[in-house]
Amino acid sequence: MTAIALTIAGSDSGGGAGIQADLKTFSALGVYGASVLTAITAQNTKGVTAIENLSPEIIRAQMDAVLSDLDVNAIKIGMVSTVATIETIAEGLDLWQRQAVFDPVMVATAGDPLLQPAAIDALRQLLLPRALLLTPNLPEAALLTNTPIAEDETQMARQAEQLLKLGPAAVLIKGGHGKGPMSTDLLLDGSSIKQFSTLRIKTPNDHGTGCTLASAITAGLAKGMALHIAVSDAKDYLTEAMAAAETLKVGRGRGPVHHFYRWWAV
Repeated sequence: MTAIALTIAGSDSGGGAGIQADLKTFSALGVYGASVLTAITAQNTKGVTAIENLSPEIIRAQMDAVLSDLDVNAIKIGMVSTVATIETIAEGLDLWQRQAVFDPVMVATAGDPLLQPAAIDALRQLLLPRALLLTPNLPEAALLTNTPIAEDETQMARQAEQLLKLGPAAVLIKGGHGKGPMSTDLLLDGSSIKQFSTLRIKTPNDHGTGCTLASAITAGLAKGMALHIAVSDAKDYLTEAMAAAETLKVGRGRGPVHHFYRWWAV
């Protein structure tokens, strides 16, 4: 039986994040990837120069086309820029009775905003309650909870608890934007908190890390893994992909991680 995952996200013309990173991650982890585009970005390793959001009609048509035919085992949601996009995805999830791994992409790695301010409340109200797992980084968790950026694991856990009250089944707060020698993520699943720590990798090639981690988790879930196992395996995969990123030599800015480090001899 082929494991199938669906990504609902924006396109990154530079290939390092968004739909492109998601599909690369699915493939690298042995999962067939399908996609629903929400937006097209003109983007490279230096930043985003233009965004065109797709219409709710074509977003919904893509969801219906994929979910009416493919036996999708897991869904990941990434860039959702507008209220209309969020409403459309929420309606589609309800129709097909699905939940999703939701990576709340608000700002690109280079600092460019990817979410319209008016859409933040819609995101909280419509997508968080439909999330199997929410995967914010430290700045995103702070924005969603209207609190300062967490500076330690106690504050991260407190924010995770606040986010869990907004409706997701589980919350993974990522510590990649933190300080210190270790990069620690916290998974809150009901009343249980699990910690995932790795040595922090100092590299300028971190474009698409959030997309890659969420997609790797989704791939694990598509293959039937328990949530905490999928998170652990995904973090290991991302760590190795970041460690190998410098061998790619892609672009003149913040380069992408190396999704295919296991196969490419660069």
